[in-house]
Amino acid sequence: MQMKTPAVLALLTLGASLALAQNSNQGVSKSEITLGSIQDLSGPIAGFGKQVRLGMLLRVDELNEQGGIGGRKVNLIVEDSAYDPKKAVLAAQKLVNQDKIFAMIGHIGTAQNLAAMPVQFEKNVINFFPVTAAREMYEPFNRLKYSFAATYYDQMRTAVPKLVKDKGAKKVCTMYQDDEFGLEVERGAEAGLKTIGMTFAEKTSYKRGATDFSSQVQKMQASGCDLVVLGTIIRETIGAIGTARKLGYSPTFIGSSAAYTDLIHKLGGPAMNGLYATHTAQHPYLDEASQPIRFWANKYKTKFNEDPTVFSVYGYNAIDAFAAAAAKAGKNLTTDSFIKAMDTMVIPKDIFGSPEATFGPKKRLGNDASRLSQITDGKWKVVSDYIR
Repeated sequence: MQMKTPAVLALLTLGASLALAQNSNQGVSKSEITLGSIQDLSGPIAGFGKQVRLGMLLRVDELNEQGGIGGRKVNLIVEDSAYDPKKAVLAAQKLVNQDKIFAMIGHIGTAQNLAAMPVQFEKNVINFFPVTAAREMYEPFNRLKYSFAATYYDQMRTAVPKLVKDKGAKKVCTMYQDDEFGLEVERGAEAGLKTIGMTFAEKTSYKRGATDFSSQVQKMQASGCDLVVLGTIIRETIGAIGTARKLGYSPTFIGSSAAYTDLIHKLGGPAMNGLYATHTAQHPYLDEASQPIRFWANKYKTKFNEDPTVFSVYGYNAIDAFAAAAAKAGKNLTTDSFIKAMDTMVIPKDIFGSPEATFGPKKRLGNDASRLSQITDGKWKVVSDYIR
């Protein structure tokens, strides 16, 4: 092998530095900031992906009507992953290399983000506020990662022991999706149970895309579990609880923020009453008691002719937070100036009840607290303050 001389190594290093510098303001022109997002628009959580997209579009339209960010209009390009990590990689390659996006915003899905991030990071493209609460969204540390939500791990670590005590539960089981998302829920609950001297009486999993959960539910019923931790999303949550009801099995069910959606009670019906889930932002019902939430929800309904959801809020808030940081970065918007702005950002508590989020040079998770809601009479009702 031919050895590289110090001069050659210096040139290679300089070339890498120049490439990074060239990419530092990719997606930023005098008149426009180009942002990208990857959503599930045709797969198993397309309901979520559509809502995130519309929430982002609402805030983008508001910004552009107000003159954009520092005089630059926002151009948001959304690609479909169908909740498939391989398709997420292809979407990321298009957005990063062809569309030349400045940042990836609100990308949905744990496995999908993990697959796409290497494509982004190679070109110095920030992964901003992905719609997943996995720890990998901010760990290990990378200057290009920014996450907004308390992790699935921390949600379960704090909520499960509280619910066990509140309900006087004697045995706890878990049913979870056999991937990075489901494992985070399972591990967090396991860590929480350990703090109160308990372990799972039964663990059972399912493959992504499964529709029949009878064997898993029967296994938990046979174990006599009176509290079940669900590492599930939409149809799996409905399927598991619906199957349990048919079998005459009525434990307390708790899911993560991935199950905190109006689609659970809309699609699952009265059988879903009693389900607990962790969350930060509150679901925006059109008749919500809070006037600011009610006003926002009706504005969304008027624009898109459908009711908003908490996932609409996630999308809206992601664009809003990006805009605040980009404005703080000033006219010379680059990756470096954006990161410098984010390193001192404090995002205040919003109308949806999200807690204050803070970031710093070594702090890439804005908030680590979550709270509990329960489906009562077909609606999510907040039943706890933030648990840390």
